[in-house]
Amino acid sequence: MSHTVVGVFDTSREAQTALQQLVSGGFQRERIDIAPQTTSGQDSHEDNDSIGNFFRNLFGSDERTERHSSYARNGAIVTVHANSAQEAERAADILDEYGAVNLDERASTGYAAGAAGTAATDTTRRDTTTNDTTIPIIEEEMHVGKRTVETGGVRVRSRIVERPIEEHLRLREEHVHVERNPVNRPASERDLNAFKEGEVEMTEHAEVPIVDKEARVVEEINIGKDVEEHVEDIHGTVRKTNVDVENLSEEELRRHRSEGDRSRIL
Repeated sequence: MSHTVVGVFDTSREAQTALQQLVSGGFQRERIDIAPQTTSGQDSHEDNDSIGNFFRNLFGSDERTERHSSYARNGAIVTVHANSAQEAERAADILDEYGAVNLDERASTGYAAGAAGTAATDTTRRDTTTNDTTIPIIEEEMHVGKRTVETGGVRVRSRIVERPIEEHLRLREEHVHVERNPVNRPASERDLNAFKEGEVEMTEHAEVPIVDKEARVVEEINIGKDVEEHVEDIHGTVRKTNVDVENLSEEELRRHRSEGDRSRIL
């Protein structure tokens, strides 16, 4: 829904001051229109047509349209296009504070725009597409699901290491030696039988170390996972729209209109 707040000022300076305060208050400049006082005939005629059309769209073709248009043509107009009712109320308060004219009060006293003194803002709110107001009823729902995340792990790395081994082993070696002993005796029959050419060989032996390796499995490492489940309570909040409907009596409507500081049209 679009909310339009209109403030009529006696002078363009007052309108410019209100514009600056609106921007300082957080309103976007492109959502604020300002129509200063006009003096040239052609500009005045075009502005009069636009002002009259604006109030006819708000009030329709009745006495209030002509009254508001007549006073607005002689002053400067600041129009704020608000996004919400709360924003429209805040804009109206700023326009009030910085000198917007109370058109209903001016009409009742017969003063023309430009007279000394200012009153409250003439505030109008309207829907740009329809005369009906729709309030959406919104209710939030909370959906709880689950997803898998990584929380840790184990890395097992194997490597080969060497360690020195020392063993003591006794080894045996053979050595052949030849001894020559001088003798002087008569040759015996055995000596005579050996008295011929020949050769004698004797072989030396030695023990050497032999190293043999045998691989044996001395330990096993098993890697696995245990799965546990637990129940967790999930707490949250959801929102919904509650609408309170209050009927206004004719007396209350007349009282609101008589206050004269704002006119609200839905």
